[in-house]
Amino acid sequence: MTAESATAPMAMSARKVSWAWANPWTIGTLVIAGLAVVPIAAVLVISLMPGDDIWAHLVSTVLPSYIYNTLLLMIGVGIGTVLFGVASAWLVSTCRFPMRNVFEWALLLPLAMPAYIIAYVYTDILEFSGPVQTILRGLFDWTTKRDYWFPEIRSLGGAVAMMTLVLYPYVYLLSRAAFMEQSVGVLEASRVLGRGPWRSFFSVAFPLARPSVVIGVSLVLMETLNDFGTVDFFAVNTFTLGIYDVWLNMNNVTGAAQLALTLLIFVIILVLAERFARRKKRFHHTTSKYTALPGYRLVGAKKWIAVTACALPVLLGFVLPASVLVAYSVIHFDVTLSGDFLHIAGNSIMLSVLAAGLAVVIGTFMAYGVRLRGERVLKIMVRIASLGYAVPGSVLAVGVLVTLGALDNSIDGFMRGTFGISTGLLLSGTIVAVTYGYLVRFLALSFGSAEASLTKVTPSMDSAAKSLGHGAFSTLRRVHIPLIKGGLLTAVMLVFVDAMKELPLTVILRPFDFQTMATFVHQYASDEQIGRAAPAALAIVGFGILPVVLISLAITRSRPGHSRRKVE
Repeated sequence: MTAESATAPMAMSARKVSWAWANPWTIGTLVIAGLAVVPIAAVLVISLMPGDDIWAHLVSTVLPSYIYNTLLLMIGVGIGTVLFGVASAWLVSTCRFPMRNVFEWALLLPLAMPAYIIAYVYTDILEFSGPVQTILRGLFDWTTKRDYWFPEIRSLGGAVAMMTLVLYPYVYLLSRAAFMEQSVGVLEASRVLGRGPWRSFFSVAFPLARPSVVIGVSLVLMETLNDFGTVDFFAVNTFTLGIYDVWLNMNNVTGAAQLALTLLIFVIILVLAERFARRKKRFHHTTSKYTALPGYRLVGAKKWIAVTACALPVLLGFVLPASVLVAYSVIHFDVTLSGDFLHIAGNSIMLSVLAAGLAVVIGTFMAYGVRLRGERVLKIMVRIASLGYAVPGSVLAVGVLVTLGALDNSIDGFMRGTFGISTGLLLSGTIVAVTYGYLVRFLALSFGSAEASLTKVTPSMDSAAKSLGHGAFSTLRRVHIPLIKGGLLTAVMLVFVDAMKELPLTVILRPFDFQTMATFVHQYASDEQIGRAAPAALAIVGFGILPVVLISLAITRSRPGHSRRKVE
């Protein structure tokens, strides 16, 4: 055998290895990640474009207050959501007390309540001319505001309270799912060693649930950074409010993009710091013993403390504001019966279903592509693509408009030069633009949920399926999806509810004379006509309730060893 013939198989093998990455999953994942990155890259390009140089002016005047208020807002909301979310998740998962089965799904209800709506409602209730202060003045014969002290709702503290009440379900949802998936063996070992429920929680359950809690807090902080309606109504100068002010009031897109880039750096530092903190830690279960979780039966004062702890966030975050909206909706019932309102509701449902379905399919595809081929470049691209959730909606909308506008101009130029036909704007200002913006915005939710669920499927499952002759797609369809459907349902619910509430992207990217319930509510609520906005706001909440209940039931039944028998 000659040297050439001996080296030929080696050369063919080398070529095969070098092209091993070129499979449909890897290429598809890179293409999808690239499409998601393009609007973010467009924002970065805009921030570097020459224009009116106002950065020095921003640094010397308002930037310090933006940083200070944003950090305080993040810290306050983060602490509040962890306290509400983790404590309530542990109580309903492992303790037995009155109404526990109701609280399992009721604690998720505030997730359907937009933060700016609850801000409008509580301002209407708690301001000087509202019913609370009016009753207090009547009871104690107070006449002016100088006669008594009352907390100012339109403040940084008020914004922290409003966001905490509607965002804690992110932490509760993921924490409860983590507690339900934990092995009963380690908890039994803790009880044998003489530790009660709370000591077992701090030493065993909470450390095991930390990855899920961190993901929940990360989602909360990203929502906090992206909020505009609440901080605008309460006049809290944060980065998001500054971006709107520079872009819309100062008419300086470059300055707004520069602020957005600074905000994005904040988020990147936050994500990297968390990953660095747990770089050498592992959170695997060491036993496969899954039975019903131990039921710590609470008696006496403890059970009523547990009931109060679970009822308070539900009452303040959902029942009270929803009751006000119902009262206003009854007064303005004529708005609900109008044909325009029904058409607007249909627009919202159509966009939300489309965004949720596409986001989950794309997110699952990307997560499985990373699982199959975990190249460093692929992981980096996917992580960057997931940052769309951290970019303020208005600035991300600018990136989408720039991207689709350039594509429309290219298509129009080609058609003019080739066929002499002008195609105009095919994508910009259409449903395609809105859907594209939603996908970039919410891809982190679907990808994160799918990735977290896939990490719980052992690699031996893939090897077993491959040995039985199943390819990658067949393995995903027959093995992985049935195992991770609870996580995918979570992603569907999160994207659907968030799309129903999404305001900045919709306002900017929607077609002419196209409204959703979110834009309808904003139109009237911004003019302090909360009564006319109430029917649409109540509809947004109503559409969010059913997915909340369904996902709560799915989490309960997804636990190995779960029994349909009622445990009290």
